[in-house]
Order: sequence, then structure tokens, then C-alpha cells
Amino acid sequence: MTPITGTAAGVPFTALPPAEDGPAPLIVTWHMLDAPRSDAAFAAALPMRDVPAWRVHLGMPMFGARMVDGSMDAAIALLQEDVLMAGMHPFVRQATEEFPAALASIREQLPVDDGPIGVLGGSLGGAVVLNVLARTEVPVFAAALVNGAIRMRSVIDLFPGEYPYDAESAKIADELDFVAGAGRIAGRAPLLAVSGELDHPAFRDDAAALVAALGDGAELLPIPGLAHPLAEEPGIEPAPQLPLAAEVDAGLTAWFRRHLAA
Repeated sequence: MTPITGTAAGVPFTALPPAEDGPAPLIVTWHMLDAPRSDAAFAAALPMRDVPAWRVHLGMPMFGARMVDGSMDAAIALLQEDVLMAGMHPFVRQATEEFPAALASIREQLPVDDGPIGVLGGSLGGAVVLNVLARTEVPVFAAALVNGAIRMRSVIDLFPGEYPYDAESAKIADELDFVAGAGRIAGRAPLLAVSGELDHPAFRDDAAALVAALGDGAELLPIPGLAHPLAEEPGIEPAPQLPLAAEVDAGLTAWFRRHLAA
């Protein structure tokens, strides 16, 4: 399986083809900011080889091929400047806003069918998936999160110091709270929340709370022994799949195969 690399409306991607030739369904992913922190590395960590669909892994803003001067220094500087308003929120907003044009470009470049797509996000990429479900009308046959950033305040609390919320930043954090805002995505698509047993406690709680809030069609998949990352540092280049990532990969493969068959 040779990855195909390119850009879709300016968004870098790594695409993995299905085993069979001809038009096939499409699954789009967004990677973590932890390792694996690029589209190529995420594709290597979670290739989902046995899913009969194209898996197109999109690069997040400021990461992977979009690092400034080949370094993460610029992204880190934004997070240090203001973790929410200069970092996390612009990353999620840009990835969401550029997605429709990127999807149209993918459909022009690759032999994917025109049916509903699958979506998958790891960590902050999970916030992009939830934002896509909440803010776009793109038909989705199934969605999945891996250690997803489901409540933005849980992400911000991981950084040192007390964040100085004001009216604007509190509003943004509320908009990126998909447990409180579960009604915006309920019924959009079946959703799987993969949750590492050793992930950040707040992230684990948020995954369980989201599944409970969504009710029918949402499932929680705990992975014993899994912490937050899915790959070893630095997590930019493709690397051999770790055993625990292989467990996640197997769960995602079963999830998407089930809903493709349906």
C-alpha cells in the first residue's frame, strides 16, 4: 500500500487507497497535536488497511507540511502566546473552514464515490470532527474520535497556570464544548469515542459524557494501557505502528466496516 501525497485546496494530505480498484467510499481524518502530529505519521499509526475505502489524512494547520521553516517553533509560540485564542481555536477553525473545499478537491483527484463520508479525529483533530458535524452539512456515514478534545476547557486545563478567560474566550470555549452542545451533533452520524485507559482523566470523562449525551448511535471503546499519544516522539515522520495503536486501528477498522456495510 503506497501512500499518495498531495494537496487539496491548499491542504496537505496523505491518502491510502483501498485494496480493490475502482470508486470507493471516503474516510477523512485529522491528526493529533501530540504524536503522531502530521498527516503522514497519523496514516502510519492508524492505516485501517482492511477498510474498503480511501483513507485521506489531512494535515492540521501549522503542523506537518505546514510547519513554518520546517519547525514546530511557530506553532509552539502561538500556544505560549495564548493557548486558546492564538492556538487551539484558530487551528480548529481553520481546519473546519478549509474542509469543504479540500473535500471537493479530493473528489476531483481520487476515485472516491459521491456518497456520505467517514470522519476520524485524534485529540485536537477530534474537535475538528465534532465541529464539522456541528457546522457543516456534509453527509457523514460514521464518525470516530481517538482521545478526542471534546471540551476545550479540558484541553486548556492541561497547560500550566489559570487561563484568563474573558467574554470572547469563554464564548469560544463554550462553542467548543461538545458535551454541552451535544444537541448540535445528535443524529448526524453514529459516533465511536475511543478512549485510552491512561489518557488525561478529563478527556476520559468527556468521552464517556459525550457518548451518554448522544445516546443511541454513540459508543465508547476503552483501550487498556493507552495513554494520550499514539506514536513515539517526535511523531512527524511515519513510524512503525505501536502495539496499542494497532488495537485502536482494529477498533476503528471494525467500526467503519460495520457502518459501510450498513
